[in-house]
Amino acid sequence: MLTYPMEERGTLPLYEYLYRRIRDDILSGVLRAEEKLPSRRALAEHLRVSVMTVEGAYRQLEAEGYLYARAKRGFFVSKLDAPPVPRNAPAAPLQPVSGPERRWKLDLRSNRVDAARFPLSTWARLVRQILSEGGDALLSPPPHQGLLELRRAICNDLSAFRGLSVAPEQVVVGAGAEYLYLLLSQLLGREAVFAVEDPGYPKIRQVYGACGAMVRPIPLDSGGIHLPALRASGATVAHISPAHHYPTGLVTPIARRQALLKWAEEVGGYIIEDDYDSELRFTGRPIPTMQSIDTAGRVIYMNTFSQTISPAMRLGFAVLPPPLLEKYRRELNFYACTVPTLEQQALSRFLSGGFYEQHLSRMRKEYRSRREAVLSAFRESPFANRIRISEQGAGLHFLLHLETQERDADLKARAEELGVRLSFLSEYAAGAPTPPHTLVVNYAGLDPKALPEAMDLLSQVFG
Repeated sequence: MLTYPMEERGTLPLYEYLYRRIRDDILSGVLRAEEKLPSRRALAEHLRVSVMTVEGAYRQLEAEGYLYARAKRGFFVSKLDAPPVPRNAPAAPLQPVSGPERRWKLDLRSNRVDAARFPLSTWARLVRQILSEGGDALLSPPPHQGLLELRRAICNDLSAFRGLSVAPEQVVVGAGAEYLYLLLSQLLGREAVFAVEDPGYPKIRQVYGACGAMVRPIPLDSGGIHLPALRASGATVAHISPAHHYPTGLVTPIARRQALLKWAEEVGGYIIEDDYDSELRFTGRPIPTMQSIDTAGRVIYMNTFSQTISPAMRLGFAVLPPPLLEKYRRELNFYACTVPTLEQQALSRFLSGGFYEQHLSRMRKEYRSRREAVLSAFRESPFANRIRISEQGAGLHFLLHLETQERDADLKARAEELGVRLSFLSEYAAGAPTPPHTLVVNYAGLDPKALPEAMDLLSQVFG
């Protein structure tokens, strides 16, 4: 007769405790295949529990396939294909995907936006307003392309600050740049060949490649993506950042832009204009977009709020030219919008209420001041005579060329020993040659008060 210490069940219901003990005995081989179990009444009397308790345990075991019933004969142990496992066998420990994030004394690779400058109180007030208003809209799925009020607010912002005249119907809202890359790779089709800038932001080519697209890294010259190499590549799509390239900082001049538009018309292709940090320009007027001079509907404009608000704000948008918009609605309109309704409503009010414009004004002032402090610290450093800085008065990074005979790998290793995280231009290249000893300095996370210590650490790294 099956005997179990029912008083050891703890907080479990009686039937569940009994079910677990019988299941363990089946898995461990104590109860063998085809073995008949005691009748419900006999086991209930033996364990001093109700018949309903035994009935519940047996029925659960039957439902999961551990037992089977024979009419008028009772319950029997099923034959299991899997070999028995030891009772209470410890689960194999899962290996972590990566170790804990290292805390660096100085991190010039990560471009962490200063979240302390974001007006959280304003954002929280807007969220409270939305929640207090309630309504079915808050808990209803948003339209496939995003909330209309947010798309209108985005269009108004693009018109006021980027000189773009686009309709809300052309805007597709998505959860950040990487999601939009995925969407565009499907929209443009498997036959499309994607040209990407080399060097360039690695995730762009990684995402397109993971989607199964053909990716062609194209070298850069002083005007941006090299046009003869682009023509020779057989590409039909060019993903570029003409206003401020990452990481070189290059700005594509008007003549090259016109030539790229002509190329797109000739091949029947498209240009993806990735305008990732155009809001953070500190000298002169913002660079006009390529979409604003596109008369043939060949430019897909895209941007996110990662640089201006926070990378945690997983919200971006693409502006599709009319022919592609029709194709999107025909072929991809089954995708649900990937941004929560509450977040879309809050950002819509943040934009339309003028709070985003005020925030950008403060951020430009802060980063202009921080940039000047960082550049001044480098130019007055002990190694100032061994460096040359390349920057375009825009964005949250610049290039630093170092005169040294050491290998980049050796510099990086010594830096890591000192708690310094460096990023070299060569790390962003897929194959194009890059100038040696050229660092990509991301300065957004540098506290001006910590600059003396930072220069001291770099002095030790550079030797």
